[in-house]
Amino acid sequence: MRSLFLSLVRILQILRVVIRYRLHSLVPSQHQPLWLTLLLAPLYLLPASKLSRGERLRRACEDLGPIFIKFGQLLSTRPDVVPADMVAELDHLQDNVPPFDGEQFTSMVEASLGAPVDEVFAEFQRTPLASASVAQVHAAKLHNGLDVVVKIIRPGIEKTIERDVELLFMLAAIIEKVSADGRRLRPVDVVQDYKITIFDELDLQREAANASQLRRNFVGTDKAEMLYVPEVYWDYCRPNLMTMERIYGIPVTNMAELEAQNTNMKVLAERGVEIFFTQVFDHNFFHADMHPGNIFVSRNNPQQPQYIAIDTAIVGSLTTEDQFYLARNLLAMFRRDYRQVAELHVQSGWVPKDTRVNDFEAAIRSVCEPIFEKPLGEISFALVLMNLFRTAHRFNMEVQPQLVLLQKTLLNIEGLGRQLYPQLDLWSTAHPYLERWIKNRFSPCTLLEQLKRSGPDWMEQVPQIPQLINNALQQAKSLGEIAPELHQVVRGFSQRKQQVNRYKRMTFIGLAAIVAAALSASPELSAQVKALPVSTWLLAATGILILVFR
Repeated sequence: MRSLFLSLVRILQILRVVIRYRLHSLVPSQHQPLWLTLLLAPLYLLPASKLSRGERLRRACEDLGPIFIKFGQLLSTRPDVVPADMVAELDHLQDNVPPFDGEQFTSMVEASLGAPVDEVFAEFQRTPLASASVAQVHAAKLHNGLDVVVKIIRPGIEKTIERDVELLFMLAAIIEKVSADGRRLRPVDVVQDYKITIFDELDLQREAANASQLRRNFVGTDKAEMLYVPEVYWDYCRPNLMTMERIYGIPVTNMAELEAQNTNMKVLAERGVEIFFTQVFDHNFFHADMHPGNIFVSRNNPQQPQYIAIDTAIVGSLTTEDQFYLARNLLAMFRRDYRQVAELHVQSGWVPKDTRVNDFEAAIRSVCEPIFEKPLGEISFALVLMNLFRTAHRFNMEVQPQLVLLQKTLLNIEGLGRQLYPQLDLWSTAHPYLERWIKNRFSPCTLLEQLKRSGPDWMEQVPQIPQLINNALQQAKSLGEIAPELHQVVRGFSQRKQQVNRYKRMTFIGLAAIVAAALSASPELSAQVKALPVSTWLLAATGILILVFR
C-alpha cells in the first residue's frame, strides 16, 4: 500500500513538471491520437514557454531528480533517437546533488569493510570531495602513506531507481502504443538500456574491474605516456565500495591553468584522438564516458601532456567483425567511396541483406557530399559517423548499442580536442592509424598470433573430423531416402485441409438454412430478429465470413 501511495505521489510530481515545462508539446500533434489530443487540449491554453525544447527537457530532468538526470544523460548518447538540438542541451546536465551525512558515510564504510575507519585508514576525511546521484566520494590515506579516494553507493538509492525506472517503462509503453514514431524509436528498449546502465553503476566492483583493465592496457606499453588510469586497491573494494589512488591532475576544461603551465595544446588534442583509436582498435576496450568531468591532465611534462581518466563505470567493446567493418567504413567514407560504404553495411549485417545497394549508396551520397565540400581539417569526424548511422537507420539498420556508445565517445573526444586546439585535423591523425591497423590485421605476425590462440581448439577437433564427415553423409543419405515420403505427407496434409474447409462451408450453409426455417416458422422470433440494430447484423456477418473463409 505504501509503495502504491509513493508511486502515485511520484506520478503527480512528474505531471506537475510536464505541465510546467510544456513537455506535451515535444510530441507533434500530427503524431498524437485523437483521444490524447483532446486530453491535452486544455494545456495548449497555457502561455507558451520561451525556452527551447531542449532546454525545457533538460530542466525537467534536473527538477525530477537524480534518476531522470541519469536518463537524460543516456538520451544524450542516443542521437539516433533524440534530435541534435536536444542532444546538445542534454549534454549540459549536471549530476551534482547535495551530499549525505559524513557520519552515515563512515558507518557504511565500516559495515562494508568490517572494521572502524580509523583502523583501516591512517586518515579519513568526513567532508566529501564530490557527491553525485548514485555515489559519494571521500578522501583518505592508507597506512603506507598513499593518498586514496573512497567511493560508496548512496543509501536507499536502489529502491528509488527501481520505482522511477518502472514509471519510465510505463511512460515508454504508452508512447509506443499511441505513436507510430514512438514504435519506430523503440522507447521501451531505450529504457531497458538505461536500466542496465544505471544498475551497472551500482556495482562498484564492476567499475573497479573496468579501471584495472584500462590501466593494464596502457601500463608498460609504448602508449603509457598518453593515458594514466588510477590504481585500484582491491583489499578495500566491495560491491558497494571502491578505493582507488587519488589523482591531482588539472581538469581538462581548466584552460587557464593548462596555459599557465605552458601545456602543448596541439599534442594534447592529438593524443586524445590517438587514445580513442588505440582503445577501440588495439585494445577493443574503450572508456565510453569520457566527458570533460572524467578527464584530467597530468601536471608532469606539459610539453608531452598525459591524460588521466576516472569513472570507468561505462565501457564498450566491439566484435572483431565490427572493428574491421568500422575501420573500412571510415576509410571508404573519406575516400568518398559510397558504394563500398553501402556494401560494407550489407556485408556486416548492419542493414538487412535485401537492402538495395544502389538506393543506399545514393542516400549516403546525398548526406555526405555537402559535408565533404569543406577542407578535411574542418570536417567533424563524429558528425560524418552520426549522419552515416542516421541514413542507415532509414534502411532499417538495427541499433547497435556498442556502435552508439562509440559514436558518442568519438563526439566527446572530437569536441574536447577542438576546444583544446581549434585547428585539430582529426583525419590527419586517424587516417594513418586506420591504414596501419588494417595492414597489421593481415600481417604474418597477426596471423601467427591468431593461429597460436585458435590452434589448440583446432587440434582438439581434428580427430573428430572423420566421424563428423561420416555423420553428415549418413544424414544426407537418410534425407534422400525419406524425401519422397515427406512429399507424399505434405500432399496429404494439403488435400486434407481442402476437405476440412469444404466441410466447414457446407456445415455453415446447413446451419444457416435451419435458422432460416426456424425464423419462418415463428413470426414472433422473426420480428425480434428484424428489430436488431444494423451494427449487430454487420458483426454477425463478419464473424460468419471469418469462420467460413479463414
